[in-house]
Amino acid sequence: MNEPNVKNWAIILGGSRGLGLATAHKLSEDGYAICIVHRDRRADLPEIDNQFAKIKKRAPAFYSFNADAVNPQKRKEIIQQLKSGFTEGDRLKVLVHSIAKGSLKPMYNPHGEALSAEDIEITFRAMALSLYEWVQNLVSENMNHPDMRVISFTSEGNTKAMPGYGAVSVAKVALEALTRSIALEFAPLGIRANCIQAGVTNTSSFNMIPGSER
Repeated sequence: MNEPNVKNWAIILGGSRGLGLATAHKLSEDGYAICIVHRDRRADLPEIDNQFAKIKKRAPAFYSFNADAVNPQKRKEIIQQLKSGFTEGDRLKVLVHSIAKGSLKPMYNPHGEALSAEDIEITFRAMALSLYEWVQNLVSENMNHPDMRVISFTSEGNTKAMPGYGAVSVAKVALEALTRSIALEFAPLGIRANCIQAGVTNTSSFNMIPGSER
């Protein structure tokens, strides 16, 4: 049982749509304070704000940041602002990584732009390395609950070659490897990490994959 007014927090990276948003809704229903970090265009904000308002009604506390979760300086600013809003005893119980920021260019494209090494690097940093950076920064700020969960999402592209999915495939394989290492090396702090392969889920990110309709 939590002490009165002590809150368990959940940070959802990429929480304005798809799996991240659904997770935010569910965790708010279960009594978690919610912090969503997302990156969206101004035109999309009215519908996003409508979803956030529903979460805010249920959650004991709520923050949202329309900022690049991959940017080191933005990450530190968000963490400091969130930490300043913690009351005594508050801890981060759940970190959900649902960032879908990657290149879907084909490796070979005689009629257009092909996938570059820089595209792969950007995708890897956003969809894999950022998970470790967030965990590392949150732990260094002593914000982690002694029974914290780290959750990320992978896909069958981790083993199956698909056209236009090369950069994301690299990121998903790395994400899984990082998750295993986080689970092992942060275990002394009580942190548990899992990477979920949920199967085909009809989200806006999924629909951007070439051939997703098949």
